[in-house]
Amino acid sequence: MSRTTQIFCVSTLYGAATLAAALDSGCFAEPDRRVLLVFNNAATPETTPAVDEMPGFAALRHHFGDVLSYNEAIRPFHPGAWQPRSDDLPLFERYLRQLWDLGEDRVELVVESLQVNPALGLAQIFTDAPVHVYADGLMSYGPTRNKLDPLVGTRVRRLLHLDLVAGLTPMLLTEFGVEPRVVPAEAFLKVLGGLADAAGELPEVPQGAALLLGQYLSALNILSPKEEEDLHVRMMRGAVARGHHTIVFKPHPTAPASHSHALEREAEKLGVELTVLDTPVLAEVLFEKAAPALVVGCFSTALFTASAFYRLPVARVGTGMLLDRLAPFQNSNRVPVALAHALLPDLESDGRDEERALPRELLQGLVTAMSFAMQPQIHPGLRPAAERFLAEHFGPRTQHYFKRRRLTALGLPGGLPQRLAFLPRNATARRVAHRGRAILKAVRR
Repeated sequence: MSRTTQIFCVSTLYGAATLAAALDSGCFAEPDRRVLLVFNNAATPETTPAVDEMPGFAALRHHFGDVLSYNEAIRPFHPGAWQPRSDDLPLFERYLRQLWDLGEDRVELVVESLQVNPALGLAQIFTDAPVHVYADGLMSYGPTRNKLDPLVGTRVRRLLHLDLVAGLTPMLLTEFGVEPRVVPAEAFLKVLGGLADAAGELPEVPQGAALLLGQYLSALNILSPKEEEDLHVRMMRGAVARGHHTIVFKPHPTAPASHSHALEREAEKLGVELTVLDTPVLAEVLFEKAAPALVVGCFSTALFTASAFYRLPVARVGTGMLLDRLAPFQNSNRVPVALAHALLPDLESDGRDEERALPRELLQGLVTAMSFAMQPQIHPGLRPAAERFLAEHFGPRTQHYFKRRRLTALGLPGGLPQRLAFLPRNATARRVAHRGRAILKAVRR
């Protein structure tokens, strides 16, 4: 009888901690062999530490028998860009079985982001392997970003996720009937406590400071580098306006050093003490060790971890702008941004917009409607629920989560009436509108 080997694929320390918590909670049966396969998806992996090289990984190492590198296996190709050709799949399976000493083992895959490489490529190589998906963040609450080949999607057994938004059911992979399973928060916090102890000496971090979280959104072409610098400055100004004069900035591990320069200049102007962390460390380690008085970010998963698991005060900045800027509408960051916008307090608010806040009981309906609007071909069965939600609730509290053009194209409530839907694409109508605006400006002068 052949052995069973479980291959756990990780690209972040947060994901590795989630897997360790799932193992500690009995989410996986005991196999003959357990392998941790590391993906280094950084733009330049040669200059960026992989998961198994980051501070604190030693606390997670004992959960796995072997630690292997996917980057080494496919060198010189980049794991996020390389896709095996369908005709070569049997060849690559034989190659990886030999390289990783798998023999005739029955392989089980545990992956994140199954809809894109490298996880997708690996699932295609091991054609018969059952697949378990775990969520490394908030994207599991939104729909699958691409239409998956049924030969891959029907092999998914379950979705493991942290309960970052209590009561909200993930939409990821529901088109294949995949059931979500929550990884207990207690197990996750225990793993993070051990990880913090194993992280070693960190730079001197003031206790009770305001912690600013960078996300490197310019790398995703969501913001320009200048706009992202301005976003960080807004975080600092907002924290100072709330009475915090000791600031810690945690840049994204792959962000360039220049991202902190604008903050340093602003700190001098405001007369605040600024600490920039140049050591790659999980935000959760800082929650454990430094107990920040406020955690500020845009739509980072760490904001929800801080609020839901550590009961720390949090605030978000820039989500309204991102809801407007994200393109195309199907952008998989849209639901995470919407969750931050709907659930977290606005750092720059004066309290006057509370009456426009989304009631918590409407959250599931909002996410369902957004999921259909984002991926109607993947989730055609969600149309009635989306129509019902928009017919009942489209207004000041919900309209900024949708684009009117998108609603019009899908024939959903909130879009333009059908007889007027031609206007945005009509050249004559556009010229008349431009002329009208020009005349109005001239009159105002």
